[in-house]
Amino acid sequence: MSIIEEAKRGNITDEMKAISKLELISPEKVRSRIADGKIILIRNVKKPSKRLVAVGKGVTTKININIGTSSEVVDVEMELEKVKVANKLGDTLMDLSTGGDLDEIRRKIIQNSEIPVGTVPIYQVFIESFKKRSGGAYFTEDDLLNTVEKQLRDGVAFMTIHAGITKDLAIRALKSRRIIPVVSRGGDMIAGWMIHNDSENPYRKNWDYILEMFKEYDATISLGDALRPGATADAHDEFQVSELLETSRLVKDAISKGVQVMVEGPGHMPLNEVIWDVKLMKKLTGGVPYYVLGPLPTDVAAPYDHIASAIGAGLAASAGADLLCYLTPAEHLSLPTVKQVEEGAIAYRIAAHVGDIVKLGKKARKWDDKVSTYRGRLEWDKMISQLIDPDNAYRVYTQFGKPKVKACTMCGGYCPMMWAMEQVKKVKE
Repeated sequence: MSIIEEAKRGNITDEMKAISKLELISPEKVRSRIADGKIILIRNVKKPSKRLVAVGKGVTTKININIGTSSEVVDVEMELEKVKVANKLGDTLMDLSTGGDLDEIRRKIIQNSEIPVGTVPIYQVFIESFKKRSGGAYFTEDDLLNTVEKQLRDGVAFMTIHAGITKDLAIRALKSRRIIPVVSRGGDMIAGWMIHNDSENPYRKNWDYILEMFKEYDATISLGDALRPGATADAHDEFQVSELLETSRLVKDAISKGVQVMVEGPGHMPLNEVIWDVKLMKKLTGGVPYYVLGPLPTDVAAPYDHIASAIGAGLAASAGADLLCYLTPAEHLSLPTVKQVEEGAIAYRIAAHVGDIVKLGKKARKWDDKVSTYRGRLEWDKMISQLIDPDNAYRVYTQFGKPKVKACTMCGGYCPMMWAMEQVKKVKE
């Protein structure tokens, strides 16, 4: 029985109790929201990860770390170092490998990961079709379904399934005046297959069987946005919104059949459109978890897309986005290094917490209040220990040596907190 079915029967499982303790919400709220699809437990029930990760309404905003080889750079040891960063700073990770032995790489990543691992199965199918048949669009529907099942057996906890794009939508998007017709790698692979084979989306044609597979492993379907905008000018055009409408129908079907599901979102969009993008998605899907890439509110920020997108991500989280897919300084330019993965992850940890201050209120703000209290008292060691990156904070604090006074080297003896403490004593006398 899947966790949705347990919840619909009124059963509060051990996992629900654990989520309740972790997220500081009542077991009954956890149960009812899982039953409605508003909270998901990202896991593969046959090969669960060490860490329990809940995503959705009333729980802390989570972040996803993308890693994986490319056709240009195959360095498995580097990717395993990225797994260590993800274990430390992330909540979920996705293996997006497209180079090397994809089965071996995926299994090594799962073996070394403490957090749930996701994939985009169309990548492997498309790449193997290239190798076997000299063309990516020559795979069969059975090839696709067998790959999904193989990855579930390996322990994959969630997969991007591009089931919302239809052949008609793909053709119209490619003929459109969009600045960039398709930027989703998996979405483009599906679109190419449909056009080459003059056939409808294989995920849609085999939707019921896919639901059966995911239900068996109680894994999560992450409905991909094949037509997400890749330029701010393309945001919320007919293609993005049409796909979201198609996706919303699939969401309701999955939940009714006991399968956990979330929806992926853009992408590039102006900052003033971020909040209502989240509200539109929640309205159309009945409030299932929203998994957003950024959003990135400008197209000109590379190699600082991790900063620019964290602005959009914080706003999206404040409006109700549930899982933030990070960007790194290498976005749009290169495969990221381990250091760039860490920089992107920290930017998104900040964005998630910024959103939670609004979304969760006092529960999230306790952390900020503790840091501010220590800072006001100039209790540097205590303050630094509570920061998002204590090691780096201490390096910066001591970069000119230990301050000669109780204040830091910026204000020195003119520190307002230091003077305020003296003034407080005087006014209280």
